[in-house]
Amino acid sequence: MINKDNNAYKTIGEVAKELNLRSKNNNNLSTHTIRFWEKEFKQIKPKIFNGNRRYYDNKNIELLKKVKFLLKEEGMTIDGVKKILEKRDSLDLDETTIHPIKASELKMKLNKISNLVKKIKDMK
Repeated sequence: MINKDNNAYKTIGEVAKELNLRSKNNNNLSTHTIRFWEKEFKQIKPKIFNGNRRYYDNKNIELLKKVKFLLKEEGMTIDGVKKILEKRDSLDLDETTIHPIKASELKMKLNKISNLVKKIKDMK
């Protein structure tokens, strides 16, 4: 197996594998989801080389990861994701798109904040 440079273009199959996009029917890698997202989100622009083969750079792969996170993890609609991507600086979504926060961690942080607020109120 050839080890590709991280900055090299990747095929649609390699991207589907990296995103772990699998069809529900037979658990095979699903490239049609990526092609669908290309049609829906104008920001996704793969390079099309010989024989109509798609090749994705890191910028497009990161964008696909964000689309997947917003649709699959956050449960957003396609229109909702479009609005986010159309905003200025949309590619710099907050860190939760790259490093999702576990519910237990979020609950712990909220409890700490709540306790701090109580302490502040008690000082008055």
